[in-house]
Amino acid sequence: MKAKQKRIIIPLLLVVVFVPMYFIIFQKKEKPVEYIHNEGKAQGTYYSATYQQPEGKNLHAAIDSLFDRFDLSLSTYNPNSIISKINQNNDSVVTDEFFETMFKAAMEVSEQTNGAFDITVAPLVNAWGFGYGNKDKSKTPNVNEFLPYIGYHKVHLVNHKVIKDDKRILLDASAIAQGLSADLIAALFEKNDCKNYMIDIGGEIACKGVNPDGKNWQIGIDKPVDDPDNMNSELQTIISVSNVGLTTSGNYRQFYLQGGKKYAHTINPKTGYPVVHNLLSATVVAPTSMQADAYATAFMVIGVDSSLVLCRKIKNMDCYLVYTDNDGKYQVAMTDGFKKYLQ
Repeated sequence: MKAKQKRIIIPLLLVVVFVPMYFIIFQKKEKPVEYIHNEGKAQGTYYSATYQQPEGKNLHAAIDSLFDRFDLSLSTYNPNSIISKINQNNDSVVTDEFFETMFKAAMEVSEQTNGAFDITVAPLVNAWGFGYGNKDKSKTPNVNEFLPYIGYHKVHLVNHKVIKDDKRILLDASAIAQGLSADLIAALFEKNDCKNYMIDIGGEIACKGVNPDGKNWQIGIDKPVDDPDNMNSELQTIISVSNVGLTTSGNYRQFYLQGGKKYAHTINPKTGYPVVHNLLSATVVAPTSMQADAYATAFMVIGVDSSLVLCRKIKNMDCYLVYTDNDGKYQVAMTDGFKKYLQ
C-alpha cells in the first residue's frame, strides 16, 4: 500500500512544481501598441490627433473624410454647405445630423446664458470685420442696423428645416462647431476601439485615457498676452486631464487696433459691440468639447463674476478665468472643481 501511495504523490508534486515553471519560461511578453499621430488642416486651422488603436490601424484617411463631410454641413466658408445655403435663404435645403446636433446644443446654451451665446450674431461679426463677409475694418458699423435681426429665438428647426423670422438672419456656428468636430473624431476613435486618445482642433480638445507615458494628457493654457501672430506665446499653466472636452477662448489673438482702441472678435449679441472688460481668457472643462467651446465663448461675453456663478450651476463643468485687476495685474479665478486639473 505504501509503494502505491508514493507513485501517486510524486507525480502530483511534479505537476505542482513544473507547471508554473512552464508558464514562466514560455509566456510571451506582449509588445505595447504604439501611439499614432496624425495632423493636418481643417476648418481654417490645424488639427492634431494622437491615439492608440489596438491593431495599429492608422485612421488618418477616416479623420480627413469626416472633416470633409462636416464642412459640407457647417462651414460658412463653403458656399455649398448646409449652413451657407440656409444663409442664402435656400428653402430647399434640409439639415443633417451634424447641423441638428449643433443647433440643439446652441439653443440650449443660449437659454442658459440668456443670449450671451447666439449663433445669429453672424451679421455683427461680419460687420466688425471678423467673419466670412466684410473684411473692412476702417469704419465703425452702425449696430442699430443689425440688432433687429439678431436673436437665437428668431430661428427655429422644424422637420429638418430652419425657419427664420427674418430673411436677413445669418447663422455662424464657429463658436461651437469646432468643439463638435472634436467630439465626432472622438466618436470615430471609440468606434475603432481606441481607449487612449487626444484630439486638438485649433485649441478645441477632446481626450480620453492616458498619453504615451501612461499619464493623463498634459494641456498648456496660454498666457493671454496680445499676440495676433502667435509668435510670442507663453504658458499660463499646465493642466492634467482625461475623459473631458476642453476649450480656451480669449481676445488676445483675434483683434485689431483702430484709432488707438482695441476691437476684439468676441461680440456681445445684445449690444452689438465687441466685448470690453477685464476678462482676458476663459478655459472650460466639460463632458464634451462642444459644450466647453460654447460656454467658453459665452463666458468671454458675460465676464468673470457671472461666468463663475453660471459655471457652478452646471453639472460636471468647471472653468479657469484669467483677468486683470484694477492695477492691470494678471489674476486668476476658478471653480473649486477645476483645482483637481492643476499640476
